[in-house]
Amino acid sequence: MDPIDVRLLAELEKGIPMVEEPFIEIGRRLGVPEAEVLRRAQRLRDEGVIRKIRARINQRLLGITANALVAWRPPAGWDEEAFSRFAASPGISHCYLRRPVPGRWEYTLYTVHHGRSREAVLAAIEEMARTTECSDYIVLFSTEEYKRVPNVRISENGGELR
Repeated sequence: MDPIDVRLLAELEKGIPMVEEPFIEIGRRLGVPEAEVLRRAQRLRDEGVIRKIRARINQRLLGITANALVAWRPPAGWDEEAFSRFAASPGISHCYLRRPVPGRWEYTLYTVHHGRSREAVLAAIEEMARTTECSDYIVLFSTEEYKRVPNVRISENGGELR
């Protein structure tokens, strides 16, 4: 990576400008043409430096204010297809398997649910429990948001900021 690549990453991290031609604007900031911005971004993606470019939505502005982490203890004998039903659910943004702590914490499946109210989120969780026959779970609602940014940021001079 050269200094322009580092500055490009910093610009992309700030977010794509909300203008008609955002990559022309980023190029203007970097002093390079739009084609070079796109070429560099594609190369960085091909090299694995950039995994994806996506929109980050402020869900609270959309009225999505209820968020819950659910820890599930699936019944014995569940297969990959059963776990995939959780991951495919539109109300679930994250779905993870983790090792239990025998005798202390037996929950192995974790999902994150979002909705416009606690009642709506609970109804969706109850429906998921009913349709998957997984009735052993704990719901932990978020009460406050402290951080919603990527873990690593690239500074203008190429160093990592945490």
